[in-house]
Amino acid sequence: MTAPEGERKPARVVVADDQTVVREGIVMLLGLLPGLEVVGAAGDGEEAVRLVRELAPDVVLMDLRMPRCDGVEATRRIRTGYPGTQVVVLTTFADDESLFAALRAGARGYLTKDAGGEEIVRAVQNVLSGEAGLAPGIQLRLLERLSEAEVRTTAPPEPPDGLTVRESEVLVLIGEGLTNQEIARQLHVSTATVKTHINNLFAKAGLKDRAQAVRYAYAKGLVRPRVE
Repeated sequence: MTAPEGERKPARVVVADDQTVVREGIVMLLGLLPGLEVVGAAGDGEEAVRLVRELAPDVVLMDLRMPRCDGVEATRRIRTGYPGTQVVVLTTFADDESLFAALRAGARGYLTKDAGGEEIVRAVQNVLSGEAGLAPGIQLRLLERLSEAEVRTTAPPEPPDGLTVRESEVLVLIGEGLTNQEIARQLHVSTATVKTHINNLFAKAGLKDRAQAVRYAYAKGLVRPRVE
């Protein structure tokens, strides 16, 4: 049973950024946000991995471009060695290559450094609940990058892995970036029904979260890039 909002423990966060002013600013901002507790700050990827080992935080807000060990490599080490800690990439640019590499390394959320407090809290909550915490603009760029890399040129197959037609429809809409509420409106069903379809298709396809579902939808040819 989920604890009531007032009793829920704050998410323990480590901030990793090589720029002191930026790092201290983020730490200060997070200290003002409800539901978050900063337990450590790192100036590079090596230090971030060490702090995760020592402190076992819930989430690391990870800069991509750092000395000694960059954010992508640090993310890979953390997700491999300490899977209980999630990673949200905090980046200046929606850089396709870096975003794709970080996703491959195991990051589950992305925010730009100009994100507001509500966006940060939402991203942290999303990754802790098993969803992808993707800022809308970054999600669009990521989908474009995924479509270029993984879409297949053959005709879309029949629903894969034993998915029903309805489950495939839900998967396609996830791949197009729709929220559960938007999917429910488009299919004229309840949000609870959408969640049931998502749980079923995740189980059948061996998916853990929406980020994997997006990749899966493109890889199976269920979603194709839009032609402008």
